[in-house]
Amino acid sequence: MEFDFAQLKPQERYKLLTALVVPRPIAWVTTLNPDGSANAAPFSFFNVMGSDPGVLVISVGNHGRARPKDTAANIKRSGFFVVQMVSEELAEAMNLTAIEFPEGVSEVAVAGLELAPSAQVPVPRIARAPAGFECKLHSVLEIGRNRLVIGEVLHAFVQDEFVADAQRYHVKTEALRLIGRMHGRGGYTRTREIFEMPRVSYEEWQARQTEKA
Repeated sequence: MEFDFAQLKPQERYKLLTALVVPRPIAWVTTLNPDGSANAAPFSFFNVMGSDPGVLVISVGNHGRARPKDTAANIKRSGFFVVQMVSEELAEAMNLTAIEFPEGVSEVAVAGLELAPSAQVPVPRIARAPAGFECKLHSVLEIGRNRLVIGEVLHAFVQDEFVADAQRYHVKTEALRLIGRMHGRGGYTRTREIFEMPRVSYEEWQARQTEKA
């Protein structure tokens, strides 16, 4: 089956993209509201895009067709945000922060989240998050109705229990028990099952071909 995106409605493109680009990591983003209170919201159109410097990209939509979501407005105003990774333990709390509450209702309070100071940015962290990244805004790229927020990572944090070897920057990835998004609004997956497949060098590949000959 072939699908010409130029002939599809936005919602139809969304269905195909979210069904096929899986699993998607979840950026649980904290920002500062204009009154200084904390805002928390999850985004699955997200990924790491580079390491020199460390760069994360999050796609943040609008409320309706025009008004930017609070996360986008807060990042643009303050220039800083924190991306937390979401564990199975925190899945329900994360899901509560996805609700579009009316103005004046705190997602942080509703989800019962405890906050903690960040190391290098004025935006607080979610204290129970297993890991995350403190970021400063690099730029915003708008493509049609897509708003790509590009953040430079200033600082990373990992709870001690998930660090295997700090000197070698090794993390117990499986132990984090992070979750990701699968297809539409309610689909999620676990990351407990990891398999290893060593990278093959060109020389190793050549040797294998010789053995087969």
